[in-house]
Amino acid sequence: MTHLLFVFFVVGLLPILVTAHGYIGSVTIDGQSYTGNEPGSTTNPSIIRQVSTISPVKGATNPSINCGMNATLAANVANANPGSQVVIHWVGGATGSSNWPHNVGPIMHYMTKCNGPCSSYDSTNAEWFKISELGIKSDNTTWYVTNIMEGMPANVTIPSSIAPGDYLLRSELISLQLAMTVGGAEFYPGCIQLSIGGSGTGAATSSEECKLPGCYSDTDPGIYDPTVYNPPLTYTFPGPPVAAFVGSSGSAGGTQPSGSAGGSSTTPTSGSSSPTASASGAPTNTSSPSSSATITTAPTTTLSATPSGNVTSSNLATSCYLTSSTAQSLAKRANSKRGMHKRRLLRRGS
Repeated sequence: MTHLLFVFFVVGLLPILVTAHGYIGSVTIDGQSYTGNEPGSTTNPSIIRQVSTISPVKGATNPSINCGMNATLAANVANANPGSQVVIHWVGGATGSSNWPHNVGPIMHYMTKCNGPCSSYDSTNAEWFKISELGIKSDNTTWYVTNIMEGMPANVTIPSSIAPGDYLLRSELISLQLAMTVGGAEFYPGCIQLSIGGSGTGAATSSEECKLPGCYSDTDPGIYDPTVYNPPLTYTFPGPPVAAFVGSSGSAGGTQPSGSAGGSSTTPTSGSSSPTASASGAPTNTSSPSSSATITTAPTTTLSATPSGNVTSSNLATSCYLTSSTAQSLAKRANSKRGMHKRRLLRRGS
C-alpha cells in the first residue's frame, strides 16, 4: 500500500516538475519588441536563439551551457546602441503561459563579439565577458530573481562605451534550489543577436573573458552552495568579474572571489520603463508627491501623515499621494457627512 501511495505521489508530481522550467519569451530593446519561439516548436524569424526544451542545462561542462539546450541560430539581428535598454522577459512552461518558476539564484548577463553576422555565428568557442550580475537583495533573505518569478522582466543596459559591432547578449538565470549537492544547479542561458552602432572603443581584456563551457565548474562557489538556504544569505558569483570598461553601476547582492567591478544592470521591474540605477544596481525612486493625487489602481487605501505634512495613501499594490489641502478637503467632507447623519437621527427621533 505504501508503495502504491508513493507511485501516485510521483505521478501527481510529474506535471509540476515538467512545467517548472522556462525560457526567454520575448525581448524589448529601446521600446521595440521581439518575440521568441517556443522551445522545440515551429521556428519563426527571431533575434532569440531557439532552444529545444524548457528543461535546464545540467552540468557546468555541458556544451548547451553556451546558449541553452541545443540552441540554434536565429534568423534576425536587432539594432542597438551603446546605452540601449534591453528588457528580457523570462517565462515559464512549454508555451510561456506562466511566470518564471524559480526564486533562488543569480541573474547574470554576458556578451561576446560575433565573427561576422550573429545570425551565422557559431559561438561554441566564443570568448564571453560579463556585463552585469544580480544576486541577493539588501534584506539578505530575498533574491532579485524573485521579481522575475512575480512576472517582471530582467533589465540590462548595453555598456555605454562598447565598441561597435555584432554581439551576442547572453542572459542567464542559475536556479540553486538543488545546489546543496554537487551537480544540482540548473542553468538557464539564452542568447540574443545584436548589431551595435556608435563609435565607442570599450572592450574586455583577455583576463575578463572565458569560454562556455569553461567559465564554471560544478564545485565553484555560487554553483555548489550547501548553505544556500541558511540566513542571512551570502553569495559568491561564479565566472569572471564584470568587465572593467562596463562601469560600476550594476553589480549587486554578492561578491566575486577576486573582487568585481560593477556592471550596467538594473533590478527586474514591471512594465517597459527602466528604473534609475543606483551605485548598488537597485532602482532609485525619483518621483515625489505632487499637488494632485496620483492613482494607478483603485485598491482600498490607508492614509498616513508624512514628515512634510502631506498625507500619503498606500497599500501593497500601489501608492497614492495626497497633498495637505486635499486631506483638509476630505476632512471637511467627512465632518459634513457626520453632521447630515446627526440631523437625520434628530428628525427620526422627533
